[in-house]
Amino acid sequence: MFLSVFDIFKLGIGPSSSHTMGPMVAAGRFLDLLRNGADRIPGAGEAARLGARLHGSLAFTGKGHATDRAVILGLAGFEPETFDALRAATVLSRIRETGRIAPPGLPEMGFDPAADLVFDYGPALPGHANGLVIWARDAAGNLYLEETYYSVGGGFVLTARELEAPAGSAEAAAVPFPFGSCAEMLEMAAASGRSIAEMQRANELVRHGAQALDSGLARIWEVMAACIDRGLAGEGILPGGLKMRRRARSIHERLMAERGRNLAAPHTVNDWIAVYAIAVNEENAEGTQVVTAPTNGASGVVPGVLRYWLDHVPGASPAGIPDFLLTAAAVGGLIKSNASISGAEVGCQGEVGSAAAMAAAGLAAVLGGTPSQIENAAEIALEHHLGMTCDPIAGLVQAPCIERNGLGAIKAVSAASLALRGDGLHLVSLDACIETMRQTGRDMHEKYKETSLGGLAVNVPDC
Repeated sequence: MFLSVFDIFKLGIGPSSSHTMGPMVAAGRFLDLLRNGADRIPGAGEAARLGARLHGSLAFTGKGHATDRAVILGLAGFEPETFDALRAATVLSRIRETGRIAPPGLPEMGFDPAADLVFDYGPALPGHANGLVIWARDAAGNLYLEETYYSVGGGFVLTARELEAPAGSAEAAAVPFPFGSCAEMLEMAAASGRSIAEMQRANELVRHGAQALDSGLARIWEVMAACIDRGLAGEGILPGGLKMRRRARSIHERLMAERGRNLAAPHTVNDWIAVYAIAVNEENAEGTQVVTAPTNGASGVVPGVLRYWLDHVPGASPAGIPDFLLTAAAVGGLIKSNASISGAEVGCQGEVGSAAAMAAAGLAAVLGGTPSQIENAAEIALEHHLGMTCDPIAGLVQAPCIERNGLGAIKAVSAASLALRGDGLHLVSLDACIETMRQTGRDMHEKYKETSLGGLAVNVPDC
């Protein structure tokens, strides 16, 4: 199934695409069901109370990821792309004080967050580690409507029925380059003489007009760049209780002061790459606007590498930004379709590993790489994240997540550079690497998959 660049890069809010954005989107979809009324349970009175149960990783790390807040605000009509933080604070306070919620287009209903939003720490729901059930009841307590949702990573949300339904091929067949694997992508590139970015663009134009595509790509980079700039200027302690101090500003100031010195160590360039990624993820930890790339937890890698290319590589030009993003999206779509980008499903190899593969591919593309070199760059970056666990301390997207993005960006640049030194021929294919990630995630113990029940999350004090 074809995934658009706008599926992979979504405008949203921190700290998590799967634990914050996804549940908010699920709540919005439930409101649509209520407005439609078609699936209501026969015999029930009018809907009078709302509630939700969080399961699996959404329960175990929901507090740290602000999942409860996301569900409440989603039921109040908030959406990630248009989120207004000031208005959200006012609405949230009113709901907690009154035990009432007013979804747009629906009557006001009862909703007591302390009683109606349950963290269920029992077994996860069968479809995915990130499951939630949202319900509505009538005034007598009878069930009026209930739906199960799964937040499957990157802000993607599926109902239980959608998750079980076989993926159709109609949409894939409707695009001119329906590659479902890296091997197919390379075959189509060779047969057509087009680059990966050109094939992705041709596919995008089936859905979007050229003007909408170009303006959308420009908007993605605009939000990414603004996030970097805010992060480089931000100071203070990150929220959540770990008392982690923001570091991007101080690192950047030191780098700026050292610029132009003749005796600067060559490896200092790694600090430039990392600081851009760290700046984004410190903003994500603050809960501000970010772009999923492909997730919030890994949102610093792609913009960090893109900013490095623009500001530090001779010959770089903003005109290459669309090719970078389209190439990265093509690789991200293959990983999402054939494995996972969800830390709760496959560990951080699916988040930072996927982001590094995407960034390496994008960088190799704008540096003039052939499709085979681009595929090699993505494979190198992903291969050297295989097995990476997701063990956020206190369930917060801070440690080890922020630094991990910085190192993921460095690996992406190194992977692209190494691939461009070769001719594209290599032993391990990106398809094999993606399948290995899927299998590794399947075999990984649940305590290492965004539950904060293992790894650094239990070996480092969280307060």
